[in-house]
Amino acid sequence: MPEALHTFKADPLTFVVRHELWDGNIHDHADQGVVISVTAGIAGNETTLLRFNCFDQEKSYVYGPENPALQSADAMITDDQPPTLSQSGQFFRMDPIADGNPIGWTIKTLANKLPKMLERAGYPQIAAQANMAAVRDVLPAVEACARQVFLAKRNTVKHNRGTHLCEAGNIRFGLEMRRQVSGDGGLAVHVLADIGGATENSYVEETELLAFDCFWQAPHYHYGPRNKNHRIFWDKTLVDDPLGWVFEQFENRKLAAMIERAGYPGIAADLDHEKIAAVLPAVKQKAREMQAEGERLTGHPGLPPEPTPNLAGR
Repeated sequence: MPEALHTFKADPLTFVVRHELWDGNIHDHADQGVVISVTAGIAGNETTLLRFNCFDQEKSYVYGPENPALQSADAMITDDQPPTLSQSGQFFRMDPIADGNPIGWTIKTLANKLPKMLERAGYPQIAAQANMAAVRDVLPAVEACARQVFLAKRNTVKHNRGTHLCEAGNIRFGLEMRRQVSGDGGLAVHVLADIGGATENSYVEETELLAFDCFWQAPHYHYGPRNKNHRIFWDKTLVDDPLGWVFEQFENRKLAAMIERAGYPGIAADLDHEKIAAVLPAVKQKAREMQAEGERLTGHPGLPPEPTPNLAGR
């Protein structure tokens, strides 16, 4: 279900703010954040003239994303380096070091360079009609909305911790047979840790650092499901045993790098690799037993007969 659009008028232009979630192997790479678009009516159709991607990783902007006639003739290209383009229009990346926060950079750029950008996007008539006083009046509301949407609409998930738990130093593994209402499901492997307190104190929070959903229809895994929640779907042609792939990463000591990418470098630094190696055989054996039980019950590895409850993020 697409996120709601937030629109701000400065005739003939409209500024549109919305949240987008991208999945790895579906939308190029795993990412999420806010899109700020500049649109106007062209031949009776509302058309996107400029698009600014203010994401966790994808910090970029596109001239004329709906203008297939837009060419890159003025791009500086070497003989052995082809231009980098989106499907339509001209694509450029922001530099997060030089440009800073992508929302702030976008608003500042729109206030100072919008007519020139509209011309380059292939819409000189609209550039000439743009009322920059009205634009600058509405931009503070666009910025406030974009910053609020970036925080409020972030897609996160809160899975169950698992029905079978195994301690491994400063982390633990949780195994669970999951079934979604859609009918998809399978064995899930949760990587958990206690953060934000100490186990002897009155407060400690268990957080899911990584989640591996070894489903039979749409297997995928999450980096930081309660944090950035960057989600990647396996290519089932190349990975026909997602659970085996998961344990291969664990055995090859990829956990630290994966936990760091999930947003928990302190947990990654404190991993006890010897302890993890010692418990993995038992975790793997139990996981395969649960997969076999699912096969016996339903014909699909790790799939329980009824939908399992999910602790929804929203």
